[in-house]
Amino acid sequence: MSELVTGEAVALELRPAKLPSRGLAVLLDLAAAVTVYVLVTLGLVAATASLDEAARTAVSIASFVLVLVGAPILVETLTHGRSLGKLACGLRVVRDDGGPIRFRQALVRGLLGVIEILMTFGVVACIASLVSARGRRLGDVFAGTLVVRERVPAAQGGFVPPPPPWLAGRFSGLDLSAVPDGLWLAVRQYLTRMRQLDPQVGWSMAERLASDVAGRTGAPVPPGVPPAMYLAAVLQERQTREAQRTFGGGGAAASPAVPGRGGPVLPPPVVSPTPVSPPASPVAPGSNSEAPGASAERPATGFVPPA
Repeated sequence: MSELVTGEAVALELRPAKLPSRGLAVLLDLAAAVTVYVLVTLGLVAATASLDEAARTAVSIASFVLVLVGAPILVETLTHGRSLGKLACGLRVVRDDGGPIRFRQALVRGLLGVIEILMTFGVVACIASLVSARGRRLGDVFAGTLVVRERVPAAQGGFVPPPPPWLAGRFSGLDLSAVPDGLWLAVRQYLTRMRQLDPQVGWSMAERLASDVAGRTGAPVPPGVPPAMYLAAVLQERQTREAQRTFGGGGAAASPAVPGRGGPVLPPPVVSPTPVSPPASPVAPGSNSEAPGASAERPATGFVPPA
């Protein structure tokens, strides 16, 4: 991993290409260039058969320069550092600051490539790449460029670590509607790369992000909870709510009802079938009252009359 710092003080982590992959890309480029050169030469021989020897020599030299030198320069300029071989090997030429190359960088690389690749059969380029810490040949050194890998294995993608079990569901009452998407993206990027950061830098960054999230939600970070764990728990709570909204809130069917939150109402508990005698209700004057033993003779229903 090579860390480059741009003009905006942003650190870029780039993977310099190794010598075997660069050599394979050069061989593919040379094979394509030689094929085109042979076809062009055959066409020029047929077209310049009526010319004299000097004219045919000048045309052959011009075709050599245009096809084997000018064509690679034009291709790298138009594709911003992706030739046919580099595209097949997943490589790309970039500037020292991580930006795309221009005609000036492609011209310097192409002219020096004639000397260190074509004239010396790649010996000078291999030695320079082995000596350089980032695998750069002389053309890259003078042009200020670097060949990097564009294809990153899928297994190295960002993984958000889950919060500890004792924080699960602790922030279910937070109001996350005021947290902007940019802050969520910053939290996610920090959690996926916090193991690559310096411990002190990572801790201070987690504290800043946690204070921003707490300020948006209106609830401070609970005491004793590390800021990184707080961010992981809050991000998991947001993902849980998004999943419930997306899939119809199936996970909320078993949650108890909370007054004022519109939650589902659970059925009343089952009452034991032991017969309970109802309390004596007052008898209005002049009405006929039943015998005292009449209520005891009624069969028990198992339901308690309302008070």
